[in-house]
This record gives sequence, C-alpha cells and structure tokens, in this order.
Amino acid sequence: MSTHTSETVTWRKEGGIAVVEIANPPVNGLADTVRAGLAGALTAIAADAEVAGVVLTGTGSGFCGGADVRQFNTPAASAEPGLRAVLAQLTSLPVPTIAAIHGFALGGGLELALGANYRIAAEGSSIGLSETTLGLIPGGGGTQRLPRLIGAAPALDLILAGARLDAAEAHARGIVDAVFTGDPAEAGIAFVRARVQEAEAQGTESQGAAAHPSLDAVPAPDATGLDLAAARAKAGRNRRNGTAQLAAVDAVEASLTLPLEAGLDRERELFTVLVEGPESKALRHLFFAERTAAKIDSVPTGTPVRQIETAGVVGSGTMGSGIAMALASAGIPVTVVDTTPEALERARDRVDSTYRSQAARGRISEEAAEAAIARISLTTGLEELAPVDIVIEAVFEDMDVKKDVFAQLDGIVKQGAVLATNTSRLDVDEIAAATRRPQDVIGLHFFSPANIMRLLEVVQGRETAADVLATAMALAGRIGKQPVLSQVGEGFIGNRMLSPYKREAEQLLEQGATPAQVDAAMEAFGFAMGPFAVGDLAGLDVGEAGRRTFRATATPVQMQAFSEIPTKLFEAGRYGQKTGAGYYRYEEGDRTRHEDPAVLEIIEQCAEAAGVTRREVTDEEIVERCLLALVNEGAKVLSDGIAQRPGDLDVVWVHGYGFPAYRGGPMHWAAQQGWAQVVSRLEEFSRIHGEYWAPAPWLVERAQEG
Repeated sequence: MSTHTSETVTWRKEGGIAVVEIANPPVNGLADTVRAGLAGALTAIAADAEVAGVVLTGTGSGFCGGADVRQFNTPAASAEPGLRAVLAQLTSLPVPTIAAIHGFALGGGLELALGANYRIAAEGSSIGLSETTLGLIPGGGGTQRLPRLIGAAPALDLILAGARLDAAEAHARGIVDAVFTGDPAEAGIAFVRARVQEAEAQGTESQGAAAHPSLDAVPAPDATGLDLAAARAKAGRNRRNGTAQLAAVDAVEASLTLPLEAGLDRERELFTVLVEGPESKALRHLFFAERTAAKIDSVPTGTPVRQIETAGVVGSGTMGSGIAMALASAGIPVTVVDTTPEALERARDRVDSTYRSQAARGRISEEAAEAAIARISLTTGLEELAPVDIVIEAVFEDMDVKKDVFAQLDGIVKQGAVLATNTSRLDVDEIAAATRRPQDVIGLHFFSPANIMRLLEVVQGRETAADVLATAMALAGRIGKQPVLSQVGEGFIGNRMLSPYKREAEQLLEQGATPAQVDAAMEAFGFAMGPFAVGDLAGLDVGEAGRRTFRATATPVQMQAFSEIPTKLFEAGRYGQKTGAGYYRYEEGDRTRHEDPAVLEIIEQCAEAAGVTRREVTDEEIVERCLLALVNEGAKVLSDGIAQRPGDLDVVWVHGYGFPAYRGGPMHWAAQQGWAQVVSRLEEFSRIHGEYWAPAPWLVERAQEG
C-alpha cells in the first residue's frame, strides 16, 4: 500500500525496499509539493528500521524533468524545503539509494539522481543538465556533484552545452551505473538488492556510507584536461547565453577549490543572480512560447492526424531541395518534381553535396548521409506524385503559377493527401480554390535554407480541415521544425512585421543614418544581421515587385513612410551580393561589406526629393524606432487575428528573422519596457514623423490594463 506524503509523491515498501514515486505530470517537475513530498517520504524512511534500501522513480513519461519552470520568480519556487535540503536527507540515509530513471532525467531531475548512491537508466532515456539553454546554471548541486562523478572537464563541457545524452552514452561516460529495460521500480529494486548482497559478500555493512559510493564524500573532482581560461573565452563569445555559461565556469571552478557545502553556496549565489536576470527571463519566456505555439486553440487535443509516410515536393530549386532534405532527414521518402532534367541535376548535386559535407564535418554518419540521399528521388513526371501522402509546392512565387500547379495536383494526387503551398505571402485561400478539395490545402511557409532553419509558419486557409492542421503541426515536430500558426493575410506573421521594420530602417537612411550605422546598431542590439546586410543577402530585386504593388495600393498615410532608396538601388543594377553591389560593395568571392560613396549619393538624392533635411541620428534612435515599428505591427497582427498570441510573434522573429533569443522576441521586449512607455513613445513618433506611427489599439488596451 502506498502512502501519500503530498499530492505529488507517494512511497511504499516492497520486501524491505522503499519505492518513492514522483507523480507531477507532465514532466514530474520539482514543484514545491514534490519537494515537500520527497522530504516527508525520506523522513519516514529514515525512521523505519525495516527499510534496507531506497528506489526513487517517476510515474508517467519520465523520471523528473527538473525544476518546475512555471514556478520561477514566484513564492512557490523558494518555498521550503528546497532541493538542497531534500538532497541532504537523501545523502544521509543509512541505506543504499538508487535513482531508477526512465524517459528523462534533466536539470534538477539529474541533480536529484546525483544525490543517490547509484543511478540506472532505461534504454533511450534522455539525461543531462540543460539549464544553460534557459540562461541558468544547475542550482541543485549539479555543478558540484557531476564534476565529482565524471571529472571537472567532461562535466563542464556537458553543462556548458546543456547537452542531453541517451542512456547508453550516459552509461559510457559514467553518469549512470547500468542501463535496463522494463519497469523502473522493478529494475531499481533488483539493482539495490544486488548491491546489498555484494556488500554483505565483501564482509562490509550493507548500511552506511562506507559500503556504497556517495558523491558528497568525494573531496574534490579530477581536474585533468580542464582549461578554465579557454572555457571563459569561448563563453564570452556566446551572445545567446554567455552570461550563464560564464557563471557555470565559475561554479565548476568552485567545486575544485571549495568543500562541498561551500561550493553549493557558491552555486546557489550564482544561480540566484541569473534567475532574476533579463536573459534568463527572456529565454524562459521563449521556452514556454515555443511549446505553446505548437498548440492550436481551435483544434481539440487528440484530433486524429493523417498518416504521412511518403511525400512529394514540386520545385527543385534551393527551397524545394531544402524541404526535400528536411523530410528525408526525418526518414520520409520524397519524390521531387521539376520541369527539366537540368534543374533536377542541379538539385541532385545540391542534395549530395549538402549531406556529404555534413558527414565530412561529423554532423552525421556517412551511413546516415547515404540513407538520406537515397530517400530523395527526382523526376519530371508530376503523375508520380499520385500515391504520396503530402505534396509541398515550392515553385516560383507567382499566384497564376501556383494555381496551375494545384489544379494539376488536384487531378493527380490521391484523395486524403495533404496539399501544401510554400508561399511566403500569397493568399492560400485563392490557391486552395484552384482545387476541388480546399479542406486538404494548407500553407507551409519554410524559411531558407529549409533543411536548416527551424521556423515553419503553418497557414490555415478558410476551409482547411482540423485534422490537416493537426497533421501539419505533428509533421513539423517530426522534421525538427518549430511551427507557428498563422491565418491568411499579406505576409502572414513574419513578413508582415518585416515590412515596417525595413520601412523604418529606410526612413532612418533618409533622415541621416548610413546603412553601416543602422546595421551596426541592430547587430549590437543582438540581431544576427542588420536589415541592409540581410537585404543584400536576399537580393534587392526580390522585393521590387512587392514595392510596385505597394505603391499601387497604399493609402496616403502609408505612403508617408515610403522611401525610394531600394528602388533607386535596384534601377542602378545593385541587387546585392549577387551583383557585387547593393547597400554595400563586395569584392568578388568575398562577402565582406564595404561602404560605397555611390550609395550615400543615392540616399541624399532620395532625401532631397522627399523634402527631408538630413541630420545626425543616434544608435539609440535607430534601435528604438526599428523595434517599435516591429512591435506596433505585431500588435496589429494580433488585433487582426492573424496570430493566436504575442508569444507566437516572438517565436517567429527569433527563429526566422534573427531577433536575439536572449531578449525574448519583440513582444517580450516591449512588455519589459512597459506597455505604457511603448504607447507613449509611439504617440511621440506619431507627432514627429507622421500618422503611420499611431499606436495599435491592442497596445493601447495593454497600457490601459497596466
């Protein structure tokens, strides 16, 4: 019979062995009730003379996923007992203890396991200290005990990377003592009984610290191969979570120089600073936003998904090839269709070189590369897509071309197959209307290169079926993408927000900035590339058709902020890197940006034509205006119902447009400024620069709500 010591922890005895189970779904996080329950169970066990050993397990899908991140920065997070107190109870028990891991032991889950004398893991379990990915360090003894277990250098490497090892690798590295199959509690009981018998056979007491290994009894870790200076130098170059990585180096260094209890004090001191810091708050926001983004409010949980065992891709260019590789890498056979053998030959070369390069660099094995290559077949026959489960169209971004493709697919592909368009801004409903099955049509906007970029905008058409939406979200996870739902609308989420961001950057040029200054300011803020460097990379010719459409349809208010600079560069044959000249000048075979006086001349001409007197522009103004343009348009996206929630916009911009993850995305950044402050600045810009800066009603509502 099990005894509840809290609503999330029970314990029972099986033949003299105490089995303690955590039951706090979905990941058995170390919430306040779990810690209290563990403390109560360990207190009862310590007082029970009949207990000969202890097994720690978790119910459901895993052992323990670590701290309950939902409780960070709340009173529950600091409620007693803390994990340190629980581990002190565990390590002081006079009987052998074992953590029987299945599914996962991550972060605080592994730290809990490190407090036991032994650890065993079910085949396929995921094990690691992943806190640095959230801008934190292990705060429950991981930086002190893991180095004592496997050595300081290997432990630091794992902590800095936030790496997750499978059970076999964790065993090979000495983190777990054995790998098992079957029921965790049964495996743990068998293991602990075997250890008791071994101790008795050796003539030692089966009870007591001397008979069973305890990391708390290890005076200091092995420091062989440890280079703290190199680790700090590398961490200092990491903009995403370098602050956490530097703290991790400090904490592991403390394990070498301080007794365990003092080292635990130092670890906690470093952890506390990080958990209150902006970088960790931003990364934790993204952690939840990414998981929430994959949920569709209008589609019930458990909606059946369509089986996707084979796929087709129409179009073999850079995007089509990338999509095919994303599918093939996930084990899905793909048939790629294009109109000419020459196009297919280029695609084959692109696929082969990509996979073989990955194998040469050790990213994948040669066997995996060859297997992925073999999953991709190429043909000029559209009829060969008849039996596939999903077709993803990746042809030229032209409505008539796409509608023609879908009309043909409608007469070829089997009923029940998903028909997806990779459009970046065209009307999915209009494309779906070219078929007799609009319920099967969906937008899947991949980002280039599609085999690498994680973001996938899933675009719901007016008639897209619920099971097609569920299937798209499931497929995204299967091929390693981060899905975000968008409704139909010009530019969907990301590109719609991109337009005012670029608009403001161009306005800043007219008003006195240079491309190099704007790019440098945004890159100093944390963007991977500034807007004009991105423009040169993508090609200024790519967006010119959209600019012509904008001129024809824009309102007078919208035209207030329209700059002719990109068009003048285009007309001068400056398409970007592809022509050796765009906003910058480039040497042949070199992507280094060189400022070009000819560009400044074009900027000055456009400013004069627009009646703008150029002035000195500060970096602070550049950053504020570009970001607030993003935020204001994001608020309009939400008001228009294009996106489900603010966090979805953050996920799109972090994973698709280079917004710095450690700042959480544009909407999180705005929330940290304060909604009232954001609205106030927008109103000020509206007075200075024009009506197009008027704050979106969504933002005004947030400011009024406080």
